[in-house]
Amino acid sequence: MAPASKSDRKAPLDAAAWMFNILTSVGVIMVNKALMATHQFSFATTLTGLHFVATTLMTIVFKWLGYIQPSHLPLSELIKYVLFANLSIVGMNVSLMWNSVGFYQIAKLSMIPVSCLLEVVFDKIRYSRATKLSIVVVLVGVAICTVTDVSVNSRGLIAATIAVWSTSLQQYYVHSLQKKYSLGSFNLIGHTAPAQAMSLLMLGPFVDYWLTSKRVDAFDYNVAVVFFIFLSCIIAVGTNLSQFICIGRFTAVSFQVLGHMKTILVLVLGFFLFGREGLNLQVIFGMILAVMGMFWYGNASSKPGGKERWSYSLPIDKSQKHGLLSESGEYDGKV
Repeated sequence: MAPASKSDRKAPLDAAAWMFNILTSVGVIMVNKALMATHQFSFATTLTGLHFVATTLMTIVFKWLGYIQPSHLPLSELIKYVLFANLSIVGMNVSLMWNSVGFYQIAKLSMIPVSCLLEVVFDKIRYSRATKLSIVVVLVGVAICTVTDVSVNSRGLIAATIAVWSTSLQQYYVHSLQKKYSLGSFNLIGHTAPAQAMSLLMLGPFVDYWLTSKRVDAFDYNVAVVFFIFLSCIIAVGTNLSQFICIGRFTAVSFQVLGHMKTILVLVLGFFLFGREGLNLQVIFGMILAVMGMFWYGNASSKPGGKERWSYSLPIDKSQKHGLLSESGEYDGKV
């Protein structure tokens, strides 16, 4: 029996990585919803800091077991990444507080075109017409089933803009750093998790007090709350790791497009676990449209010309004409 090709091996690994990200992301959202809605633990930024503490402990264990090898990431790059990542976390929380749910969802949807712009500007990516249309279908479908009332105010718009751009830059930067410094997902998260844990634990209590007017140290911690915090941290380790794996294997745009599958699953699980009063034909239609768009995107972007990097080389002499260098204007490979 002939050995499996590289593409044949890659497909199931991609699917496994994506399913791992979906399961852990939806799981941590459900646990956090129960923690915050049922037990009134509203300290989201501090909780995220605890998530990265757990992730840091995971990287220490993996280093001890030999799964994470010594690697180098310049301090300047680490600082920029942590800045983007922390701005993303704080920005999303503030955007949710200052904006209506409808405008908050629109802001989240706008991350896809922003991520596309980053790829076009920095990576010279070109999208086919079918790929662009499939993204539009995903955006429309998710908007139909998530966007309700839309009201905008100046400070909410500023918060949403910061959240969208910082999140898009953070996700683009994950892919960029892995390629630039030849870092695996474990290595990169081994560099970034400790810095995020330390900075968010220092910043989190103050941000949470600003957002909720409550002190995290004055909260009444009972057994149930501690259990849900612990469970949230355990699941978040998988979420953080799978995000790095998925963005490393795909791109920030693909991560955003397919990531809306998590939005659909969260809505479905929310209807079954927390009440079905929001489930109607409009929501169902939006879900179906979004899922169809995701399948279309996967098919369109994987075809030749669907999503390619174009490079423009300097003029070459005749001796190079039949060499390895491509002519100006020819694409140098599909992403």
